[in-house]
Amino acid sequence: MNLSVNQRARALATFRYVEVRLMEIVASWTPTTPEMEVKVVFGKHIWDFAQHADWIGKRTFELRQPEHYTLAPAEGYGSLLAQLGSVSTTTERLGMLYDFFLPALVRRYAGYLGRTDALLDGPTVVIVERIVREHERQIAEGAQLKRVAGIDGSFDAALASREPSLEMVVEVAQ
Repeated sequence: MNLSVNQRARALATFRYVEVRLMEIVASWTPTTPEMEVKVVFGKHIWDFAQHADWIGKRTFELRQPEHYTLAPAEGYGSLLAQLGSVSTTTERLGMLYDFFLPALVRRYAGYLGRTDALLDGPTVVIVERIVREHERQIAEGAQLKRVAGIDGSFDAALASREPSLEMVVEVAQ
């Protein structure tokens, strides 16, 4: 399926929103997380999320939208982001972010790559593939952090059943 320029821009604007929210959420957790090693990893990942948002924002301009064009995701996904932001213990934070949310986001990016034309949307493909690699690194660092700190980062498994489909998150068909 070839996405139009407008559909690609809208999808990227939604991904940018998610990256910005992740940056804000993890930044809000950092002062209230007692473990220093967790704070350090959070700081590194906040910077990563900011870089991702910037790369995507610059790409939206190339797709004939305002620079840093941003669209909120579908309501169901927005409520998951709100739930992510509301968790309060280190265990919940690590589990929700590294075991649930980032792997799901990687799947969403992969879904986008499967829907776009790699030749026509080459610059976006390069950016998204780089972001996916960085999220995979973040997931691995989160797992290592949990082992080193002796933290069981479990999360509410019922969330996995509520995970919206790609179409609900990035409504590119409009």
